[in-house]
Amino acid sequence: MATIKEIAALAGVSRGTVDRVLNHRGGVSQETAEKIQEIARQLDYKPNRAGLALAAQKKRWKLGVVLFSAQNPFFADVLAGIMEKAEELSGYNCSVIVRQTALDVDAQLKALDELAGEEVNGIALTPCNDERIRERINALWRQKIPVVTLNTDIDDSARIAYVGSHYKKSGAAAAGLLQLMTSGPVHVGIITGSSKILCHTERIAGFCETLLPYQNRIHIADIVEMNDSEEESREKTLRLLEEHPEINALFFAAAGVDGGCRSVKALGLKDRIRIIAYDMIPATRSLLEDGTIAAVICQQPKLQGSMPLALLFAYLTTGELPQKEYNYVAIDVRIRENL
Repeated sequence: MATIKEIAALAGVSRGTVDRVLNHRGGVSQETAEKIQEIARQLDYKPNRAGLALAAQKKRWKLGVVLFSAQNPFFADVLAGIMEKAEELSGYNCSVIVRQTALDVDAQLKALDELAGEEVNGIALTPCNDERIRERINALWRQKIPVVTLNTDIDDSARIAYVGSHYKKSGAAAAGLLQLMTSGPVHVGIITGSSKILCHTERIAGFCETLLPYQNRIHIADIVEMNDSEEESREKTLRLLEEHPEINALFFAAAGVDGGCRSVKALGLKDRIRIIAYDMIPATRSLLEDGTIAAVICQQPKLQGSMPLALLFAYLTTGELPQKEYNYVAIDVRIRENL
């Protein structure tokens, strides 16, 4: 196994210089740092994890988190996972700062700027799928502030990993459930969150693609967009059902399930419409228990909260990128009988 001493000899620098580069402490020219990193790669250098853990305890670390608003109850469980991991990391002198924002690009940019101003060492982010957010992630990487995305991702950015569901597969699972749970002609209404969120659009893509072989009997009546608001979902679901009386199935691809189901009940359609939704929050559990919802697809929210912090801390203390770029959580289907 290669040592810091061997890398220093090959690079023609001191062991202290190699240590600063491999542990991201700065103070070394870019040319020298790149030379050292290349030699370390060629020698397949692996840091001493026990030593790094001891070193980590001597340094103060700070991680930032930017989550979507607490208006969506799902993120309460994500936040619980974050707080559990934060308590664990506090033993390594690592603190965690959390910001929750609306589904708004400007609000996210402001939160990211605030965290950078507080000199965080890494950030976990639920990103809006927007070019300005992509550019900011890339800028943070250049500032040596790594980003791990969670729950939803963003294409072509410098984030080091993603933690969350495989959107297309979870959308495909919803389509598969609908196909199995229905017979005869089916007309589906889709209620989704903001199209600025990649997981919403990709879930619908997976749902629709999976239903293509069944298009002779299963049809998409309409797609309605709202912003994780229960009241907006209630109003738009009501309007959707009034404009499309043929609808006999609903797919909730985001939050707003409780509001939408209130409209279903108000119109007396509970027993006529097959409903599939996401996330085992109190409202969806109650709707599953009373038979309003046929199935709920869960996505391990506490793991989505804790794993990004673990990946960031491991990267910061070892210099090694996560083993997997995409860290998918399990697709867990719940029906009333297996609650």
